[in-house]
Amino acid sequence: MSAPRQCPAVLIAAPASGQGKTTVTAALARLHRNLGRKVRVFKCGPDFLDPMILERASGAPVYQLDLWMIGAEESRRLLWEAAGEADLILIEGVMGLFDGTPSSADLARHFGVPVLAVIDGTAMAQTFGALALGLARYQPDLPFAGVLANRVGSLRHAQLLEGSLTEGLRWYGGLSRERGIELPSRHLGLVQASELNDLDTRLDAAAQALGDSCDATLPPAVTFAQAQPLQPSALLEGVRVGVAHDEAFAFTYGANLELLRRMGAQLVFFSPLHDQVLPRVDSLYLPGGYPELHHHALADNAPMCQAIRAHHAQGKPLLAECGGMLYLLEALTDVAGERAELLGLLPGEATMQKRLAALALQAVELPEGTLRGHTYHHSLTSTTLEPVARGLSPNGGRGNEAVYRLGRLTASYVHFYFPSNPEAAAALLRP
Repeated sequence: MSAPRQCPAVLIAAPASGQGKTTVTAALARLHRNLGRKVRVFKCGPDFLDPMILERASGAPVYQLDLWMIGAEESRRLLWEAAGEADLILIEGVMGLFDGTPSSADLARHFGVPVLAVIDGTAMAQTFGALALGLARYQPDLPFAGVLANRVGSLRHAQLLEGSLTEGLRWYGGLSRERGIELPSRHLGLVQASELNDLDTRLDAAAQALGDSCDATLPPAVTFAQAQPLQPSALLEGVRVGVAHDEAFAFTYGANLELLRRMGAQLVFFSPLHDQVLPRVDSLYLPGGYPELHHHALADNAPMCQAIRAHHAQGKPLLAECGGMLYLLEALTDVAGERAELLGLLPGEATMQKRLAALALQAVELPEGTLRGHTYHHSLTSTTLEPVARGLSPNGGRGNEAVYRLGRLTASYVHFYFPSNPEAAAALLRP
């Protein structure tokens, strides 16, 4: 085991979703990066879109932290490794500060990382201070750094918000509600970083605006306990894994790809949208994304459709998650009622809904072992297949997602977190 490490760190949280946590976290990351500091950013809980933005803002890979899906030990290892190279660690929370089990507050308390609360100041004055005090004092043992206002209207507005703080709560500044700063979103969250041509301009503008309202001194250092570096077995040595990656399929955990490489896999990226030839691979990994925004183009790429069908017919492994599974169905209909026939490797169809269909953490007991992950989708699927397994959420409620299997094809709405069981993940992709 190695020695503990220290690094300045804060966890950016909010009273609820939609307060602008990602915008503020990205602005902080870009502000400190522009000052020449090495910034490492993490995202609390399952998310694919926010990390894309945060990677652009910080210039470094962004991984998930979570006491259940990732686990306390693996989360500690990730923080400890980051503390060995970074000048600042930022952790973006999930949902509201105390929402969920485990919550962002649970993570902050477990690792001793102080919370920086982001509160949307729109149409608010002194009530801002009441919200801030409630967040700071609701759990007395929660480390708390201070408060930052988002969507501030003017200098006078910022002064009112700052003046409302009591009991010595620290003011970290305010971020303007200017249109050039806000990050656009769609039904699954923020628009993908690759689709925003002006993203760097937005990030620099947000960093400048934040820097103008607060000083950029580093927060106090946090001690991260010693951890053993990850050394997985070479379970995929020499295996060529084709990973779909384009505008339609981009929802991949960085930790998943890193683990596959550490297990010896050679990752070969390809585009179901644009490529007509499938690269020479032993296995296929079709992650989630936005196939519903590109279903006609996917259907029109007949050579790629035939190549993936041939891959399956040869008995080669194929793992498809959420959007990847929709691509395997006979057809997909978008919210406008536009239908496109797709691969047809799985019987059944999917139809996009305007409202959220499922959101839950998941633990799935597969024949290969138990994998943890999450589900988050707006589509409903009908199929005659019987599932080989179903997910179980630690928080109860709906969301016990089915996992389907045909030969070496495994498909589900669940986005698996491979490091939760490296052996099981390797078995799904090993020829």
